[in-house]
Amino acid sequence: MTRFDRYLLSQFLALFGFFSLVLVLVYWVNRAVGLFDQIIGDGQSALVFLEISLLTLPNVIRVVLPVSAFAAAVYTTNRLTQDGELVVMQATGFSAFRLARPVIYFGLCVTLMLVLLYNVIVPASRTVLSARTAEISANLTARLLVDGKFMHPTDGITFYIREISDTGELRDVFLTDDRKASSRTTYTAQRALLVRGDVEPKLIMFDGMSQSYNLTNQRLSVTHFKDFTYDLGGLISAGEIPARSLDEMTTAELLFPTEAILAESRASRAALLADGHARIAQPFLALATSLIGFAALLLGAFSRFGLWRQIIGAIVLLVVVQMVNNAGSAAAQQSALMWPLVYLAPLLGVGISFVMLWVAQRPRARHNAGPGPNSSERGIV
Repeated sequence: MTRFDRYLLSQFLALFGFFSLVLVLVYWVNRAVGLFDQIIGDGQSALVFLEISLLTLPNVIRVVLPVSAFAAAVYTTNRLTQDGELVVMQATGFSAFRLARPVIYFGLCVTLMLVLLYNVIVPASRTVLSARTAEISANLTARLLVDGKFMHPTDGITFYIREISDTGELRDVFLTDDRKASSRTTYTAQRALLVRGDVEPKLIMFDGMSQSYNLTNQRLSVTHFKDFTYDLGGLISAGEIPARSLDEMTTAELLFPTEAILAESRASRAALLADGHARIAQPFLALATSLIGFAALLLGAFSRFGLWRQIIGAIVLLVVVQMVNNAGSAAAQQSALMWPLVYLAPLLGVGISFVMLWVAQRPRARHNAGPGPNSSERGIV
């Protein structure tokens, strides 16, 4: 790698890191707002929110990196053109394809990052996230037991606890069951314990009273009890780990699906093949986007006012490549024989880039061409 290649690659990587950080923060904050309300609203701590947020970050980074690569390529090329650095290199004899060599290095670096994300980091993080979510769902104290607040775990149920002791004992419990249309039952107890039964969780109340009001005949029945067991199975799920989604499966399982994998995922063979090949093809979109951004700006002439027309054209080409990517992915989901369409968008993006690079150096070729066969005659004339 020459000094020029290292210099240009360092410029791309520096801007790539900046744009990636900004886009990841924007995207993550947008998603974290809803996640915060959901987790904190269910009684979880801020540490749980931080843990779940970190587990969702790999998927966010996977989405952001191709866009960051495109933005870094466009911004760096535009700045180097305005400063005249690329113009000087072209004047020394560098062709468009030679100038694009550090861009290819840069695109391959981002592609390698995405390969690791798609095939290793994201599936692992999704697996841990699914298991952690199921564990949190099974945490009854965090989901239901919040002292000093009226909770509504399901329609028709109101639950209140004045205080939860350090040992887990519930004090001054109030529970109203209004799910039946013909009656309404209210339980009050001085103390209570939440225990996990053989099948379903149970609430054991001590020294309390049950008041059942019949709406049909408008009669109130009052029962005092020393201890009473209330079944919470209909209110709180046990938090079982669900079947794995396609994002949690390994790439080998998707590319070579067995009958067991098909039964577990409840998806078609075409869907598994499309997702598996997408993990190989999608990372190369970073190479395609960075080359598109660089080649499109290389078409423009030197201007102190920037290359806005070329930038807009590069964005349009990026949108076209993404539309082809969406169409190819959708078609691959329909038939197990259509998985090669997943590779269409990266190949199209790289092909468009090479065509633009070829067009960008054609004027230089004509300008550097030697005098024609009749040049001496024109000089004499």
